[in-house]
Amino acid sequence: MSPALSLTTDMMLVLGLVGLTMVLFLFDRVRADVVALVILVLLGLTGLVAPEDLFAGFAGNAVISIIATMILGAGLERTGALNRLAGWLLRRADGSERKLLLLTTAVAGLNSSIMQNPAVMALYMPVASRLSARTGVALSRMLLPIAAAIVMGGGLTMVGNSPLILLNDLLISANANLPSGAVTLKQLGMFAPLPIGLALLTASLAYFHWFGHRNLSEDDGVTPARVQSYFAQAYGIEGDVHELTVSADSPLVGMTLGEVEVMPGSPLVLALKSSDESRLAPSADARIWVGDVLGVMGPREAIVQFSQTHKLYLAARLRQFADLFNPSRAGIAEVVIPPNSPFIGKSASELQLRKQSRLSLLAVNRDKEVIREDVRKLPLKAGDMLVLHSVWRDLASAAAKKDFVVVTDFPKSEQRPHKFKIAMTIFAITMLLALSSRIPVPIALMAGVAGMLIAGVIQMDEAYASINWKTVFLMACLIPLGWAMDSSGAAAWIAGHSIDRIPQGTPLWLIEIALAILTVAFSLVVSHVGATIMMVPLAINLALAANGNPMVFALIVALSASNNFMTSTNPVISMVMGPGNYSARYLWRTGLPLTLIYTAVIVLMVNLIW
Repeated sequence: MSPALSLTTDMMLVLGLVGLTMVLFLFDRVRADVVALVILVLLGLTGLVAPEDLFAGFAGNAVISIIATMILGAGLERTGALNRLAGWLLRRADGSERKLLLLTTAVAGLNSSIMQNPAVMALYMPVASRLSARTGVALSRMLLPIAAAIVMGGGLTMVGNSPLILLNDLLISANANLPSGAVTLKQLGMFAPLPIGLALLTASLAYFHWFGHRNLSEDDGVTPARVQSYFAQAYGIEGDVHELTVSADSPLVGMTLGEVEVMPGSPLVLALKSSDESRLAPSADARIWVGDVLGVMGPREAIVQFSQTHKLYLAARLRQFADLFNPSRAGIAEVVIPPNSPFIGKSASELQLRKQSRLSLLAVNRDKEVIREDVRKLPLKAGDMLVLHSVWRDLASAAAKKDFVVVTDFPKSEQRPHKFKIAMTIFAITMLLALSSRIPVPIALMAGVAGMLIAGVIQMDEAYASINWKTVFLMACLIPLGWAMDSSGAAAWIAGHSIDRIPQGTPLWLIEIALAILTVAFSLVVSHVGATIMMVPLAINLALAANGNPMVFALIVALSASNNFMTSTNPVISMVMGPGNYSARYLWRTGLPLTLIYTAVIVLMVNLIW
């Protein structure tokens, strides 16, 4: 490949689209999946990708593999496997915090080898919550080590995270543009990165066991499964539930609940009985009439004052709502807004949480600040932790839509523990099929999905709901951009000019470290998927120009794309910021050493193996 390759119109167009993608991702004014769709359309309109290939990303092996791993993970979760896991971890820890942390992080890291990282984190947050409640260990001391192990463990297999799933497709597409005489790149087997993943996971466990635990937060953090005193301390949500009956003289008659809730001294209104119908989370537009009963929560003194001021009868004990407020049936829970949630940018009023999902929003924890005033009008952000009151069944139904992740360990419906052995058998067979060189990994994974559906481990509608379509759409739309980088020669042009500026005699390992760091920087801006798609073609061409091994350079990029423990742009880290009560400064202080360790381990291990 000649470093003097001239810059063509197609190259300039592709580089312009790459720059546009980075700017749109950086300023975050447009949703990431919308950005990806716009780039896909522009690739088609400019002719950089042929019409017959433009939408091929949706049928690519990477996309199919990601869909399959999401469904398989949901199937295992339905069997209650993680509830059993929490009990096992407690028994093995023997009351030792460091042993409990080591066991939990190790098992979480191993689980992430066969499930998508955000899905594993979503499953382990209630597990960590239960462990925290039973042992008294602050959740803030557990979540970050678990998140780090999940990210590290994603390197154990080729389906552990999105960048590695993408890598094989990008390697195959790169073969079409290799110079004559270059060795054809082959797809990596299911467990090809296993030694690297084991080294990464071991490094994470060792770091937190011997060094990192000193940096872990010492504050109480979040222990969602504890008694109501936790919510009183963390959010100022205190007191018991009381019943207030509306008299004929009450000024509340004819008012809506929304109007009552903004009155000075108004308690939290959690339930309403009207016309012999009792319901939790009544809608804000529900009107109050004579004889209606309000279920409110707050300190008794404040409730007495409110009832006297507004001519309401305070019941001595719960009569109408005794069953409705039974802790086994309903209660307070915390949920986190993930980066891909459609809730982002919308308020509780716009989402009609009470009317549509029967969820009462009590407070929002954002960047260590607890917000309770006009909380229903507050536009939500990724990483916000919401405090909700609801019937557990309604919470489980809303959580199934994947718009938020429930942190609190609560009684869930639709669990199928009797399918546990069947699910584990199907999963074991799936992994054996994936090990076979005769059966492609996507087919093996989909065989496992089909097995779980036929066996009734998971229902078809549940399988659809378990798929994170934003991730799928983002990947499928950006894959053609990687193809265009390669086929237009833009990647080769950048690689050639980069080599020209590198001093003669520079060791390959130093170039690899620089490539790894550049990939991490890209992932902070354009996400791990975007960084992989843009950097793998560049890495392959850079290896050819430097007389290095293209496979080594490409694998370093794919692994480095997930190497972000410092900011919330990593989906796994963003999910634990609220529950762990972590600040941005704290993440940088704790996460930067992990990022440096990660980089050193992958460069060393990849070169040892390849």
